[in-house]
Amino acid sequence: MTTTIRPTAPRDALGLLKDREAVAERLLKSSARHSFDPDAELDWDAPYEEGMWFWPPELLSLYATPMWRRMSEEQRVLLSRHEFAALLSLGIWLEVILIQLLTRHIYDKPSTSAHVRYALTEIADECRHSKMFARLIAKGGTPAYPPAPLHHNLGRFFKTASTTPGSFTATLLGEEILDWMQRLTFPDERIQPLVRGATRIHVVEEARHVRYAREELRRQMVSASSWKAEVTRLGSGEFARVFARAFVNPQVYADVGLDRRAAVEQARASAHRREVMRTGAKRLTDFLDDIGVLRGAGRGLWQSSGLLA
Repeated sequence: MTTTIRPTAPRDALGLLKDREAVAERLLKSSARHSFDPDAELDWDAPYEEGMWFWPPELLSLYATPMWRRMSEEQRVLLSRHEFAALLSLGIWLEVILIQLLTRHIYDKPSTSAHVRYALTEIADECRHSKMFARLIAKGGTPAYPPAPLHHNLGRFFKTASTTPGSFTATLLGEEILDWMQRLTFPDERIQPLVRGATRIHVVEEARHVRYAREELRRQMVSASSWKAEVTRLGSGEFARVFARAFVNPQVYADVGLDRRAAVEQARASAHRREVMRTGAKRLTDFLDDIGVLRGAGRGLWQSSGLLA
């Protein structure tokens, strides 16, 4: 396939675009080899083990804050259970958005192409993931933690009106930070076995989703008009701000017996927390910088989100 590169294309795109069908064929083969049914793969009947964590303590929002130092070990573990439920709820919200974005992306494309067949395969993966997340929340005995009404409605607008490169940028934002955290979670022997098994499944399958989104976003930014590229930069920056704010639902603090307002203030002021979020986002922000997404006013929005130094 011959691809024409405009002279203004971002430097990372030059000579690096891969054939869309060839990428999709490889991902389809990988999906055939490494796809999982969480209902069958995981031992849902095994009880949670007393005293084990649901998320690595170093990744919890209050870790190393004054409030954390005053908490008992039991309360810290309880916080991990509720923050894990909040992250699962966030994951379901983001995956429902992603499913609609993928459906929009393939609506006008040839239905027999490998690119479309892989998108449908990914949609099936995301459906299984969302069901797995919902089942984990129910088993944990915590509430679900849906996004705030404002964020929920912003998501409704975004999934309807975003540009195609904006959609793939948001997809990567929703996938890569959580993926980085889960790669630290599933090998961690302090974590509940069921949680480790679920995160292992998610990491294996999300690796394909990230590859698909990165290759398509690179392609989209090369061909995007000036106005679409700028809308993508601004829209992705605002989505980063919403994502960072929605990452942990403040209700978790009240539900484990903490002062909600004080906990929110300490989490936002925590240098450790800022470092965790920036480290989790670094691989993504380096990629977005290389392909021209992090420019102009959009870069300022990313910086204000706390995900970009």
